[in-house]
Amino acid sequence: MEDPVAIIVGAGPSGLATSACLSHHSIPHIVLEREDCYASLWRKYTYDRLHLHLRKQFCELPHVSFPDSYPAYVPKNQFLQYLEDYVSHFKISPMYQRSVEFASFDEEARKWNVKAKNVSSGEIEEYSARFLVVASGETSNPFIPELEGLNTFSGEFLHSTKFKNGKTYRDKNVLVVGSGNSGMEIALDLANHGARTSIAIRSPIHILSREMVYLGLTLMKYFSTGIVDKVMAMLSKLVYGDLSKHGIIRPAEGPFFHESCLREVSSFRRRHREENQVRVRSRSCPRWKA
Repeated sequence: MEDPVAIIVGAGPSGLATSACLSHHSIPHIVLEREDCYASLWRKYTYDRLHLHLRKQFCELPHVSFPDSYPAYVPKNQFLQYLEDYVSHFKISPMYQRSVEFASFDEEARKWNVKAKNVSSGEIEEYSARFLVVASGETSNPFIPELEGLNTFSGEFLHSTKFKNGKTYRDKNVLVVGSGNSGMEIALDLANHGARTSIAIRSPIHILSREMVYLGLTLMKYFSTGIVDKVMAMLSKLVYGDLSKHGIIRPAEGPFFHESCLREVSSFRRRHREENQVRVRSRSCPRWKA
């Protein structure tokens, strides 16, 4: 095998996209993945109702568009099929069960040296290349903080990566901590399955519908972020009114100022129809991934 020019750490969508681009330019490389499959987060650790939260044209990987038959907001099973076709098309062959333990740059040789543990054998393997691409993701490691009283809590608690659907929570009191896309969508799923659902929100957030987000992304092609933020904030106020009565405070920055400010609104739309039992508690909560 030809010595790799680049080492890619992670075989999620970003790692696969990087591999495809390198292959497109005939640049030799390897992909190291600690799990036993690509897109492991999507395959193993996501809930049943998950969809892409942006329209498909904003989420497609380089060189391959989503099929025309796919809906605007692609569900998990179709996204996984898209990734499978993508991997096959570019003949991507990740080296699975390689957990990267250490990486350093050799100034003299002008190369990255990477040590990875072979999870199957326990052996440490060494690789070197001119370039290192870290595509392991910012949400690859679930984290539950040490919360006071959690060790004596008699009920069930779990991280969102263990949640599949709300079927088993009917008529139960459930608190969702976190108002990111996962937290919002899990809260909605619980409410749809008859759980008495509350959601704890730590920080000020913007509430935008998917249609608003699509409009904002389209406007970003022609206008500055500042102008688009003003338009989106105005639309949100017109559609949803004053949300402070629900404990929700809007940030001083606009919704596109930080990408992480974008939030799904399905549960709030249902609340306005008085069909939703999701209660919003905006309090100071420890930082953790929802």
